[in-house]
Amino acid sequence: MKLYPAIDLLDGTCVRLAKGRFEQKVVYSDDPLATARAFEAAGAEYLHVVDLSGARRTEDRQVALVTQILGATRLKVQVGGGIRTVEQAAELLRMGADRVVLGSVAVAEPEVVGRLLRDFGGKRVTVALDVRVDRASWALNVAVHGWAKESGISLEQAIEPFLGAGLERVLCTDIDRDGTMEGPNTELYTRLLGRFPGIDFMASGGIAKLPDLIALKMAGVRSAVTGKAIYEGAFDLGQALDACEATLRC
Repeated sequence: MKLYPAIDLLDGTCVRLAKGRFEQKVVYSDDPLATARAFEAAGAEYLHVVDLSGARRTEDRQVALVTQILGATRLKVQVGGGIRTVEQAAELLRMGADRVVLGSVAVAEPEVVGRLLRDFGGKRVTVALDVRVDRASWALNVAVHGWAKESGISLEQAIEPFLGAGLERVLCTDIDRDGTMEGPNTELYTRLLGRFPGIDFMASGGIAKLPDLIALKMAGVRSAVTGKAIYEGAFDLGQALDACEATLRC
């Protein structure tokens, strides 16, 4: 399983939010470049970067800082947050992003994502769908704009326009687990993989210990994103990477 350590950027710092709430932020570093280099030194191959400032207000996108991060290491970086147009996404890919991650625009303007899938292919585009899960009915309600608004549509409805357009990856975050370190919603990903077996659902939210990663892998998850567990020292990134690799041989 591929493991993506996460850097969430807010006003130039590395932060983590609790359940997507900007008022519940914790600042872990004021040097995102050093953080990226530390992840690379620990053995990471991939990096997940979210521009939270841009996700909250697209005019606040931290393009210069993201560009610096892209050039700071040899990590394969997927970048999201505040990307609203084909031109913005294409610019990030030209600057060296391995993939662009599109969330709110995938719901509001699916034709933008459709064009990017046609122009760059599914390997360069990830759709991010952040959901609030109704535990009784298992309805998956998509939130947008930095999780500040409910979209009014389900995850299934959000995915539908892209199923025949080359979509390969969906980053799905259980908002109520994000930043809580309560463990991932493994059942959510089991259900999604059963319904959409051709899509790589990247797990995000709640990862707290090495057995969480192993449980996700055993459920069929091929990639996962984690941040707070690393920053809080819940596990060593190098050990986590080894555990992900070891499960591949099980």
